[in-house]
Amino acid sequence: MEFSQADFDRLLLAEHTRKTSELNYAKDPLDAENLTKWGGALLELAQFQTVSDAKKMITDSISKLDEALMINPSKHETLWCMGNAYSTSAFMTTDHDEAKVSFDKAAQFFQRAVDADPDNELYQKSLEVAAKAPELHMEFQKAAADQQAMAGAPSASSTANFQAANKKKKNSDLKYDIFGWIILAVGIVAWVGMAKSHIPPPPPR
Repeated sequence: MEFSQADFDRLLLAEHTRKTSELNYAKDPLDAENLTKWGGALLELAQFQTVSDAKKMITDSISKLDEALMINPSKHETLWCMGNAYSTSAFMTTDHDEAKVSFDKAAQFFQRAVDADPDNELYQKSLEVAAKAPELHMEFQKAAADQQAMAGAPSASSTANFQAANKKKKNSDLKYDIFGWIILAVGIVAWVGMAKSHIPPPPPR
């Protein structure tokens, strides 16, 4: 799997955040902000894994975010990340019923995030697109199956990229929803921005 410079930067940042959060957890296991960053970093890192490894990493992310919510149940950043984790988990399964359970959980967490921070446009968009998730999941699985038939087992990130590209021949609204959902599901833009605002850049080697 080939990485662009932007992908490599994201990978480094997420790994740095994961390691830092793990060290901070040893000092203070009741820091909900730290647990949220840890869960978000795992969710970001899952993009660069095979589907099998990504599922394990997402499960670990949900565990960290759940721990954070036990400490601070109304922390909207954590609620939003949890919605992302469940929605991403749903896209990683081929079972429609299993996916729907995760999508329903994701929608609940997105709703709680909106309730906690009603003016946040990203949370509002997440909740809006979550309503279309089961339909998008079917599109996603069809594209993933097509790619697998042509090129072998996909990685989590390459499948998403292929699926987004495959929608170019569809109408613009559906294309926007598919692409928008993938961005929301993996938390790329928002999480990188959040992480950069909370931690110093890695020291040069």
